[in-house]
Amino acid sequence: MLIRCFATLLVLFCLALASNVPARADALDSALARFAADKFPESEKAVGELAASGAPTAQKILEALSDNRLYFDPSSHRIYFKDVNGALFDARTGDKASAPSLKKVRVNNGLRSAIDAALGSMTLAAPDPDKRIAAAEAVFKSRDVKALANVEAALARENDPRAAEALRQARAAIQLSSPEASEADRLAAIAVLKARGDQDAQSMLDAAAQKEQAGPVRTAAQAALSAIQFRLALWSGAQNLWYGLSLSSVLLLAAIGLAITFGVMGVINMAHGEMVMLGAYTVFVVQSVLPPSLSEWSLAISLPLAFLVAGFVGVLIERLVIQFLYGRPLETLLATWGVSLILQQAVRTAFGANNRQVSAPHFMSGGATVGGLEITTGRLWIICLAAIVFVALQLVLRLTPFGLRMRAVTQNRRMASAMGISVGLIDMLAFALGSGIAGIAGVALSQIDNVSPNLGQGYIIDSFMVVVLGGVGNLWGTLLGALTLGIANKLLEPFAGAVLGKIALLVFIILFIQKRPRGLFALKGRAVEA
Repeated sequence: MLIRCFATLLVLFCLALASNVPARADALDSALARFAADKFPESEKAVGELAASGAPTAQKILEALSDNRLYFDPSSHRIYFKDVNGALFDARTGDKASAPSLKKVRVNNGLRSAIDAALGSMTLAAPDPDKRIAAAEAVFKSRDVKALANVEAALARENDPRAAEALRQARAAIQLSSPEASEADRLAAIAVLKARGDQDAQSMLDAAAQKEQAGPVRTAAQAALSAIQFRLALWSGAQNLWYGLSLSSVLLLAAIGLAITFGVMGVINMAHGEMVMLGAYTVFVVQSVLPPSLSEWSLAISLPLAFLVAGFVGVLIERLVIQFLYGRPLETLLATWGVSLILQQAVRTAFGANNRQVSAPHFMSGGATVGGLEITTGRLWIICLAAIVFVALQLVLRLTPFGLRMRAVTQNRRMASAMGISVGLIDMLAFALGSGIAGIAGVALSQIDNVSPNLGQGYIIDSFMVVVLGGVGNLWGTLLGALTLGIANKLLEPFAGAVLGKIALLVFIILFIQKRPRGLFALKGRAVEA
C-alpha cells in the first residue's frame, strides 16, 4: 500500500513538473515577443513576465537589458543578449549564437526602474547576504506591490540581521505606498521608515502625509517627517563641519609654507601657488614614468620628490630674484608675480594647457558612512598628511639648530646677524623649506583638484588670508586661521552661497585686521620692526 501511494505521488510530481516546463516556456516566449516589439510599454510588461516566468536565463536577460546588451533580430524576431565579454547568446535557450544584423532593445528611465525592481525581487533569495541587501534596497526604491509576496517570504527565512532590516524597510515602503494596506500596516511602516531616517524615507513620508486624509496615519507620518527633518539637519551640520575640516587641511598645507617665507623674510611671494602646481605635476610625472606594478607607491614616491623639486625652484627664485629685493615688499610682490606667470607658461609649454589625469592609489579610494556622515578616504588621508606636516615642521623649528636660527632671524634680524648667524643662508633655506611644503600641498591637491597650470591660483589668495588672520610667521596662528576660514566657509555656503560666503569672510578679515593688524598671534619679525 505504501509503495503504491509513493508511486502515485511520484507520478503526480512528474506530471506537475512536466506541465510546469511548457508553462514556463510559454511565459518566456511571451516576454521575449514583447521585447521584439521594441516599445517601452511592451518592454515594461515583458520585464514583469520575465521575472515571474522562473526561466533559467531570466536574470541574465534582465541584466543584459539594464546594461544595453539585449538585442533582437528584426527579421526573425528572436532575442539575443551579450555577456560582459561580448559573446552572443540566444535568450530563449541560453546557447551561444550568431546573427548577422541585430538591433538593440531600447531602454528609458522608467524601464530601468522596472528592471531594478524585477532583479531585486529575483535576488532576494541569493546566498550572499550583501546581494540580498542590495535586492531589498532595489525593492525599497521601486515600491513594487508585486514584490511584496517575495519580500514577505524572504523575510520569513532571513537569518542575517542586516538583510532582515533591509527587507523590513522594503516591506514598509511597499505597504506605505499601497492603497490596499491596512491602517495598522501603514502605521507600522511609518515607524520603520522613521527609524531609517534618510532622505528616501523622508520623501516617502512626505508623499504619504500629503496623500492621506486627516487621521492617525497622517498624524504619524507628519510626526515622523518632522523627526527625520530635524535629524537630517543635524547630520547636514556635521557633514558641513567635516567638509570644513577637510578644506582647512588643504588651506593649512597651502598656507604653512607661505607663513614661513612671509614671516622670516617679509617677502610677499605671489609665486607660492606655482610651487603648489609644481608639486601636483610631480605626481603626474611620477605616475607617467612608474610601471603599473608600482602605481600604489606613486604618492609615497611623489611626496619627497615634490618637496625637493619645489624646494629647488624656490632656491633659484630666492637666489636669482628675491635676494636683491629684501626690504622692498612691493617690489617682491611684482617680481614674484612675474615669476608666477613665467612658471605657468613653462608648464603649459612642457605639459600643455589641458588638465592632466592623476589617479588615486587603492588605499585612498572609497569611503565610509557613519550615521548620516559620509567620510571619503582620500580627504581623511589629506587631513592626516596636513597634521603630520604641521607636527614635523614644529619639531624642525623647535628641536633643530636650523629652527633655532630661523626663529632668531624672525624675532630680531640684526641681532641674529650680529651673533654670527648667516642671515642670507637662513633666508635661502627658509624659502626652500616653504616652497618644498607647498610642493607637498600640491601632491595632496592633485587627489582632489584638477592638475593644470592654474592650480595654484585658486589657493594663493586664501593662503594669504589664512596667514594674515593667524599672524605672520606663527604656525599655530596659521593652523587656527586655516580652521577658522575652512569651517566658516563651509558653514556659510548652504545659507549664503559660495561667492557671498567668501565675500562675507573677506569683509570679516578686513574688519578684524583693523582691530588686530598683526593677526591672532603676533610675532616680532622684519615686517613688524619695519
